[in-house]
Amino acid sequence: MVRSAAVLIREHGLAPTGMREIAAAADAPRGSLQHYFPDGKDQVVSEALDWVAGQVTRPLLPDGTDRPQPARKVVADMFARFRRILELTDFAAGCAIVATVADASANDRLRAKSAEAFGAWRAALTDVLRRGGAGKARAERLAVTAIAALEGALVLARADRDLAAFDAVAKEITALMPR
Repeated sequence: MVRSAAVLIREHGLAPTGMREIAAAADAPRGSLQHYFPDGKDQVVSEALDWVAGQVTRPLLPDGTDRPQPARKVVADMFARFRRILELTDFAAGCAIVATVADASANDRLRAKSAEAFGAWRAALTDVLRRGGAGKARAERLAVTAIAALEGALVLARADRDLAAFDAVAKEITALMPR
């Protein structure tokens, strides 16, 4: 149900994603949502954002070796994952975190949860960049820049229904990263 909520939000936005739609997408009885999410939509969306944060940060975590992964490769792979999502969904999928912020800016709980998800992503990417040789301040700036560029590239690709702008942003941002 949490994954279904995240997918619906990234494809349709927060506002049109209701409890009924989440239950249907998860092929779950509607009553199960009230059972597992007694606080309603805010609770399932909060948990969906936690799931999304895990999905975007997991590939950035150390691979169990002492060798740092090259920052350029990590950022290129991050863009490649989102590019595949755009292709697989025929440009329907964006980012559930952005969709939540856009639709719930007046909802402090969901805005804060979105900020937390972005914070986890920034921290994981900053760590990759630091292990790759960037100083702390530069790593933090590059992480913010890469995520902001990725989100903008997603919006442009979805609007244009074309990957040209996305690929241009990916190439330029990857080139900014330390080797």
